[in-house]
Amino acid sequence: MQTLYDWSHGALIVAWGGYVVSFVLFVWAKMGKPTMRSARMERWAHVSVIGALVAHIVYFGLRWIASTFIPVSNFFEFIVFLSMMCAVAFLIVYRIAPSGWLGLCVTPVIVILMAYALAFPTEATPRIPSLHSVWLYIHVTTAAAGEAFFAIGFAAALMLLIHVIGTAPRPRKRDVWAIETVLVCVLIVVGFIASTFAFRLSGYEARFVSEQSTVVYAMPPIAAPYGYDVARMDAFLGMTQPLTTTPSWMKGVQAGRKWNTVLWSVSTGLILYGLLRLLARRPLVRALGPRLQGIDVAQIDDMSYRSIAIGFPIFTLGALIFAMIWAQIAWNRFWGWDPKEVWALITWLFYSAYLHVRLRKKYEGVSSAWLAVIGFVIVMFTLVGVNLVIAGLHSYAGV
Repeated sequence: MQTLYDWSHGALIVAWGGYVVSFVLFVWAKMGKPTMRSARMERWAHVSVIGALVAHIVYFGLRWIASTFIPVSNFFEFIVFLSMMCAVAFLIVYRIAPSGWLGLCVTPVIVILMAYALAFPTEATPRIPSLHSVWLYIHVTTAAAGEAFFAIGFAAALMLLIHVIGTAPRPRKRDVWAIETVLVCVLIVVGFIASTFAFRLSGYEARFVSEQSTVVYAMPPIAAPYGYDVARMDAFLGMTQPLTTTPSWMKGVQAGRKWNTVLWSVSTGLILYGLLRLLARRPLVRALGPRLQGIDVAQIDDMSYRSIAIGFPIFTLGALIFAMIWAQIAWNRFWGWDPKEVWALITWLFYSAYLHVRLRKKYEGVSSAWLAVIGFVIVMFTLVGVNLVIAGLHSYAGV
């Protein structure tokens, strides 16, 4: 079985590389003037996405065989499955309305999601009793499929906003800083990935002990866990003691480690943003907007709307109806106000409102795009914030 796990991991790396290649080809095809060569590059980019998806499916099949149950039971497996569904959703939307611009904005989302997943432990974990249900698999896979279409809608909406705000003669400052904030959030995720892999490769370790437990950090402790003493700490840039302590109100044995990871992610993301701002010498949206001159705003807006419209009924089935059936089987109740359930409902209500106001003409274009971006921020908080930070019945999905 270990050999199958190794092969599946290799297939996953091949898939990730294929998505990176497709992103590069989409950039090559769309950043210059339209020519026969750029059209050919766009076709090759599309083929590269298909090839990467095939490798992605091979990973999924091999891991399923090796573990004997569908690989969506921990955080790593779910995010990898979500990225695979994003590729499927992209190909479906691309089939409806072929556009290299859509590929240009979606492929980096897939690449970042996969890299984010790989920052977590990749080992298969034993299933707790509540996970032994076919309804879990139906619930998780359909919810992920719906969220994947939301991700496509987000990527298209973000590109539309960057283009419109970045090329406006006199954009409102609040619009510029709002889109900059979204870009900073993306860079914080990139910062998490970069810092995690950098310290993992360096083998860094800091160990803290208390009378009850031991906490191990894989990153230098900006914030030590509250109530713990240093047992071992590798030096980092002259730092031999933690800089501060995790606030006492943050509960849980791993609260300090999680808070320290957040601090490193934010710090690295802000450093990346600062470096890019220095290179661009202006807000990033003003630097990126002019490079998207060839997009058809109405077409991208329609793609964002279509993606969300397709994803909404799938998400409704997976995150609400099938989830309640599974909850009844696992915990003998359809609804229990668990944090994940509450935020799934908030997500559903938000996208319900989006589809409702979309029917009004004035909510097309930029207004609609902002709603699509905000909606996906809620989705990501439901996935990351609830699973990894807020304690609840779904905390098994965290690390």
